[in-house]
Amino acid sequence: MDWGMENRLKQLMPHGKCFFMPIDHGYFQGPTRSLEKPGETIKPLLPYFDALFCTRGVLRSAIDTAIDKPIILRVSGCTSMVGKDLANEELTTSVEEVIRVNAAAVGISVFIGSDYEKETLKNLSAMVNECERYGIPVMAVTAVGKEMEKREARYLGLCCRIAAELGARVVKTYWCEKDFDKVVSGCPVPVIMAGGPKCETELEVLEFVHDGMQKGAVGLNLGRNVWQSPHPVAIAKALNAIVHKNASLKEASEILVKAKEIKK
Repeated sequence: MDWGMENRLKQLMPHGKCFFMPIDHGYFQGPTRSLEKPGETIKPLLPYFDALFCTRGVLRSAIDTAIDKPIILRVSGCTSMVGKDLANEELTTSVEEVIRVNAAAVGISVFIGSDYEKETLKNLSAMVNECERYGIPVMAVTAVGKEMEKREARYLGLCCRIAAELGARVVKTYWCEKDFDKVVSGCPVPVIMAGGPKCETELEVLEFVHDGMQKGAVGLNLGRNVWQSPHPVAIAKALNAIVHKNASLKEASEILVKAKEIKK
């Protein structure tokens, strides 16, 4: 592996594990609760996540240039919640722009099984072709749009493997309750868990993250279940312990409770 590529991956995944903080939701759903001022939202969370996943617009307008976390730049979009199909994405950002803003990696969605499967996979391939020239990792995001029922192991395993085959250095996918270990074992590059819809309880978040880490995921890319929580710092601290300290579910729950008490 080229030195630059390896260096960037080690920045993103210290000791091979990672907790990415996505705040890119506005690119398809517009104003998002708790992200009205993204720079303020992430300030108290900075000690607990490893990299920030955002669009170039938010990066330039809302994120302090002194931030000491690597940036993963969202490079696909052009669709919205009110449009006909979220899967009909295009590339939105050039590799020159990625380099200009000093991003450590890029993230791009692929919609396997949709009407735009081929187009989104071509987007991924094109970005890999360009980014590999400069040693920039590409994270493929196995998106499913509104069809959340597709989150089962056979489908997710297919998505992850195809993304890896096309050159993604990392794959972000959804956790599934059954056979998630098969999803991970069938993918030759690191698998990172997405947060998905906001969970009902904080314990539910800790449970699926802990299970996924035990079954081979290297980390998580989880936003709404953190910054939309009534206790964002507490949940971030507990998740960090699961990812980087191999905390048990019981230990993580105790960290969560103690962090809440400190806040009071």
